[in-house]
Amino acid sequence: MQYPALRAVIFDMDGVLIDSEPVWQQAEFEVLTSFGLPVTRADMTQTTGLRIDELVSFWYDRFPAIDFDKHAMQQFIISRVVEYIEQDGQPMLGVEAALSHCRDAGLAVGLATSSSSQIMNAVLNKLDIRSFFAVTQSAEALPYGKPHPDVYLECAKKLGVAPKYCLAVEDSFNGLIAARAASMQALVIPEVQHQGEARWQAAHFQGASLRDLPTLLDKFQI
Repeated sequence: MQYPALRAVIFDMDGVLIDSEPVWQQAEFEVLTSFGLPVTRADMTQTTGLRIDELVSFWYDRFPAIDFDKHAMQQFIISRVVEYIEQDGQPMLGVEAALSHCRDAGLAVGLATSSSSQIMNAVLNKLDIRSFFAVTQSAEALPYGKPHPDVYLECAKKLGVAPKYCLAVEDSFNGLIAARAASMQALVIPEVQHQGEARWQAAHFQGASLRDLPTLLDKFQI
């Protein structure tokens, strides 16, 4: 199989660099129930990968009879996520080795996340990985979050690399859709319990963890 040329790797953040999906789900559940929404913890998987305003709008649309302050809910969720990250944030398996390999291979490295800048900075500081990234891009000020490709396209633009020469690393289906819509190569690393699902066939590559990234990169034309 012939692998295309590659000039940049753009990483998603939540669930790729930091084990924050459980944190998001816990914070989301705590805040939603405090606002009176009749949700379960299992329901929280429905919003994985969404930007915070889109996440809150998702629940607002599903419970129209419960009128709540959307902006206040957003701020409460963000604050809880940041608090959890600062206290207990842990990197995903293979993060530093993967970032180091990208840098040593001469690839441009970017970060494209639906999370707010506040959460993004909390993660970069907690994991002490900011120096690896030439560009860090939050979707918070863009017209759309994932699954729209805006955040990936903006990150590639700031890196100065055409999307077709970028590899996006994702863990969620919304993120995968965004990467494919941006015309990038896509590596998906789903949660262990979801790795066998047919929907991941939409990705060019699937891995078990970031430990698989260096081997994959060695196959590309760099």
